[in-house]
Amino acid sequence: MRRFLRPGHDPVRERLKRDLFQFNKTVEHGFPHQPSALGYSPFLRLMAIGTRSGAIKLYGAPGVEFMGLHEENNTVMQIHFIPDQCQLVTLLDDNSLHLWSLKQHSGTSELREEHRFTLKGPPGSPPSATQVTAVLPHSSREVLYLGTESGNIFLVELPSFRVLEDRTITSEAVQQRVPEDYCNRRSCELVEALREHPKNPDQILIGYSRGLIVLWDLQNNKVTHHFLGSQQLENLYWQRDGSKFISCHYDGSYTQWPVSSDNRQPEPLENVVPYGPFPCKAISKIYWQTTKNGLPYIIFQGGMPRASYGDRHSISVVHGSQQTAFDFTSRVIDFFIIFSSEPTAEFDDPSAMVVLAEEELVVIDLKTPGWPAVHPPYLASLHCSAITCSHHVSNIPLKLWERIISAGSKQNIHYSNMPWPIDGGTNVAPDPPQRDLLLTGHEDGTVRFWDASGVCLHLLYKLSTVRVFLTDADPNDNMNALGEDEWPPLRKVGTFDPYSDDPRLGIQKIYLCKYSGYLAVAGTAGQVLVMELNDEDAEHVVDHAEADLLQDQEGYRWKGHEKLKTRDGPVRFEAGFQPFVLVQCQPPAVVTSLALHSEWKLVAFGTSHGFGLFDHQQKRLVFVKCTLHPSDQLALEGPLSRVKSLKKSLRQSFRRIRRSRVSSRKRRGASGNASEVQEANAKFDQEALQEMELAPVQRKIEARSAEDSFTGFVRTLYFADTFLRDSSRHCPSLWAGTNGGTVYAFCLRVPPAERRMDEPVRAEQAKEIQLMHRAPVVGILVLDGRSTPLPEPLEVAHDLSKSPDMQGSHQLLVVSEEQFKVFTLPKVSSKLKLKLTALEGCRVRKVTVANFGSCKTEDYSENDLAVLTNLGDIQIISLPFLKLQIRYPCIRKEDVSGIASCVFTKYGQGFYLISPSEFERFSLSTKWLVEPRCIVDIPEVISNNHMHNKSGMENAARKS
Repeated sequence: MRRFLRPGHDPVRERLKRDLFQFNKTVEHGFPHQPSALGYSPFLRLMAIGTRSGAIKLYGAPGVEFMGLHEENNTVMQIHFIPDQCQLVTLLDDNSLHLWSLKQHSGTSELREEHRFTLKGPPGSPPSATQVTAVLPHSSREVLYLGTESGNIFLVELPSFRVLEDRTITSEAVQQRVPEDYCNRRSCELVEALREHPKNPDQILIGYSRGLIVLWDLQNNKVTHHFLGSQQLENLYWQRDGSKFISCHYDGSYTQWPVSSDNRQPEPLENVVPYGPFPCKAISKIYWQTTKNGLPYIIFQGGMPRASYGDRHSISVVHGSQQTAFDFTSRVIDFFIIFSSEPTAEFDDPSAMVVLAEEELVVIDLKTPGWPAVHPPYLASLHCSAITCSHHVSNIPLKLWERIISAGSKQNIHYSNMPWPIDGGTNVAPDPPQRDLLLTGHEDGTVRFWDASGVCLHLLYKLSTVRVFLTDADPNDNMNALGEDEWPPLRKVGTFDPYSDDPRLGIQKIYLCKYSGYLAVAGTAGQVLVMELNDEDAEHVVDHAEADLLQDQEGYRWKGHEKLKTRDGPVRFEAGFQPFVLVQCQPPAVVTSLALHSEWKLVAFGTSHGFGLFDHQQKRLVFVKCTLHPSDQLALEGPLSRVKSLKKSLRQSFRRIRRSRVSSRKRRGASGNASEVQEANAKFDQEALQEMELAPVQRKIEARSAEDSFTGFVRTLYFADTFLRDSSRHCPSLWAGTNGGTVYAFCLRVPPAERRMDEPVRAEQAKEIQLMHRAPVVGILVLDGRSTPLPEPLEVAHDLSKSPDMQGSHQLLVVSEEQFKVFTLPKVSSKLKLKLTALEGCRVRKVTVANFGSCKTEDYSENDLAVLTNLGDIQIISLPFLKLQIRYPCIRKEDVSGIASCVFTKYGQGFYLISPSEFERFSLSTKWLVEPRCIVDIPEVISNNHMHNKSGMENAARKS
């Protein structure tokens, strides 16, 4: 049988691979991209969000999450929960209705699409005849009422979606009970709102866009009351006892209407223009909430004066003499109020307002004086400032974790302490096995620390580097400060702020040492900040040092942005990570690589011009190395330079064409017989083709010219204690890899601890390796005598790793974009290599060492390379023999930003941006899997509570 096995096929290894590796996309972290609809079930205490791409996401208590996707990928326009059921209905912009159910399966609940339906009119009728604009799920749970653009209301049976044609409420039937002169002036037009009577399920309130409102008797199929509005209608809301309702209008007014038991013509009780008398924007939605103290809460969206505040996205809350207009930084999609839904309750007693804006979710506590915001446990606005980089740290020590949380809690003193009000469902997932941090760098110079241990990505702490520098904005400015007499009483809420004071503040690289608490942060203008954790506020001077990477070479002139100006004198920092030294690279180009060794107290940094080493204990520059090639003029222009050298690129193109023509002429001239040469070439091509077909992985790597731009760009930096000079003595070393395929190795002399402050750290270049194919170096790794990657700094000191084997010979692994190559140390002789196939132009984009544990055997684990390519594939490659274990398609190859944003974890998981506001989490390991596991039980229904529909969301489809 062995003869028939493929070379390299090992059944035992194949079984082990199944126990080690498994690819799963597990959960989406962050805020849904382009939300379009909102729904809430007070019965289930679940919230639903729909998006423009057809996704629907349900959220309850932290850890309770469900996701569904409509096959059509159309925009979700409206979401409505069926009263007292684990079901909801969605309306898409293609006029289709979809019924979704939460079903229990294997101990957890799942969101499934049950039915879909599109309302169709009689043959020849216009599309507007059946274009749904309003949806009302009746409390009987048996029918849906569908209001349309034509003014007709159709009844649809649940769950079959069968149209009950004999019970259609036509606009003609409605107009029969409306005064004739009113009908002549105003036709019914489209149905704007449908509301069920809170005390009588046999009556529904119908609002038409032109202002007509009627109360329809479902039993007798007739109008019992009509209300003649003079302004275009936007929305309706019943008061709790059913004696009155509120209508809000396009002119920025709202009207209170009585509903009497007799048939007298009702007159409005009051008509209010909250922000008049000047022309105002429409009030698109309104709530009237009763309280025990007699003063109602009046909450409405819009209504601002058009001339001065027409561009504001606001929701106003009025309670007695208190009035606040909450001002959001992005468009409000929809909102709802959480209030008492018990049928026996006499008052609404609202507790919270939940607002879905286009870029964030904001929850306002209505119980606490001042109406503070509630800190959300999920749906974080990751992109409150654009994400520029990410860094993941696994298995955080408890002490550091608690100190970070303590620093974050001091920043959150302005938030409400109320428990999260959307608390439906039960999270049954096991507790996270360890504490993980995801750090995101942002365009505005901030670093955010996220708890990435479980399903909910929760903000722990925010660090700002702005205080070190002089910018146009004063960090002490209070954007929410209002004068006592200011009108309207606007108050800024939310964290979304996409505008950066200075793009040079952007964070490009982050490195956190979890054992020492040191943090290194590098930015767009060549700034490198080293910080340490302090539990108290402090005021101190930040030391400055400059690193001239060009080393005064003549002929180079930086054309990019200037460096950031720093503050003179002491700077006050709040508790948390506080910078104590700033290293400024010159020229101030983007920092492209960063490494921190907290045991040696060294930080290394690289740009497109070279790299340097800084001793942050002595606050002294150790050395700089210029890697700039004479032709690297583009490296001097900077990322913010608007001018690219078109002439230069055209000149280079013509030179390449000319060189290829000259070389082909020389080849032709040197051949004696052209036909013989052609025959030999054809034969050679055929043999080469056969060779490629026999071994598709082994390919000829195309060598790159040393004149290609950005060859000096430093891609990776790596500290290692290894054998660099000879095989008898190991020493600290720094390795650097560039875009031109060059690897530099420096031998470091770090004084012992007792003389660390007295003697300087010394460095001397020991090796320089030039890869023949000159592909960019994206990773460097040293393996010890047991072929195990060297441990992190201080990892052995904290008894979290075995000491490296310093007896056997060490190996150097250099990962370029096109191949993996192992060298022996200290001789640096080639030992082993793996070339990537170029059939689809595959190149390495990200590489890291990950530890994979077996799901069957507790005591077995192995280290492998996790590799992401430019095609979006993830490959797992064994160490030290560089054998491809498995390949998974993960990201679309067209999603360049998603591939660039990917970050791997130490235990075989990863994150990448699927939109500016969302991380997709995936797992390559069978053992480490973080995914939602939750269950939603149907609460016991005490009685037929018709109040449930009061909070049903209706984001009515607007007129085009």
